[in-house]
Amino acid sequence: MKRILLLHHPKLPRSLQLAQKWAAQLEQLDAHTRLLSSWEAAQVAQAAPGADLVITLGGDGTILRAARACAPAGVPILGINLGRVGFLSEMSPEQFDARTVVTGAYWIEERAMLRATLTRRGAAIGSFDALNDVVVGRGRLARVIRVTTRIDDDYLTTFVADGVILATATGSTAYVFATGGPILAPEVKTLVLAPIAPYLSPLRSLVLPEGSRVSLCLQTDHHSILTVDGQIDSDLENGDEVVAQASPHLARFARFQPRTYFYRTLVDRLREREPAREENTENPR
Repeated sequence: MKRILLLHHPKLPRSLQLAQKWAAQLEQLDAHTRLLSSWEAAQVAQAAPGADLVITLGGDGTILRAARACAPAGVPILGINLGRVGFLSEMSPEQFDARTVVTGAYWIEERAMLRATLTRRGAAIGSFDALNDVVVGRGRLARVIRVTTRIDDDYLTTFVADGVILATATGSTAYVFATGGPILAPEVKTLVLAPIAPYLSPLRSLVLPEGSRVSLCLQTDHHSILTVDGQIDSDLENGDEVVAQASPHLARFARFQPRTYFYRTLVDRLREREPAREENTENPR
């Protein structure tokens, strides 16, 4: 019997409605199902080891939450897009077919994750896994911070900027892309380092080899923050250090599309975000 966990978005009524409808369909096909809110990270992490598949009903944010909770259990995620962008999602609700899901007619894609450790006065005070990125950034005040950056214990530079992003290949289509950084194919296990609005810095982004260990040491006299996947935040103090490298866990995704799906999806998503062109009524061509 296939065990399927359905994660709905608590603020999208349609998400819960679809989850209940699909759970009934899956049960009729002899699957065992369980519904949970995607925002209940502890419950999801507890339920994941007993599941064969996790179905998320929401946007990319829902998938990010599910990935962090489910990666330790190695359970694959099938993302149903109810959001705006859907870089990580596999299909729309209209494409969902319960029988195909139960028969397991999908392949598994693995994506690298990051692990960041926050250290204060020589003691580790927090550790976080991320699928997209970790960001050392300024807080409420529009004032730059200084981030001393080392790669594998060798000094790189001290960025004077709004912040510094360290991202996976998955995260290269998110905040890093917004800063003008490169887009990496999802199977690549390298990291991308990118400052945010750097002051007088010739370095705009840097692709690091697999296995790199990056240290970001903060110098500031005002409130700053560490952000994980744009969803988890921790206050930072002057002298705090964030050390990040590859996580021992991988995010696993159930895919029905061809293995080259990413490139078509990328072009389609970028085309969707292009501003509409105004029609020239004075001189039509």
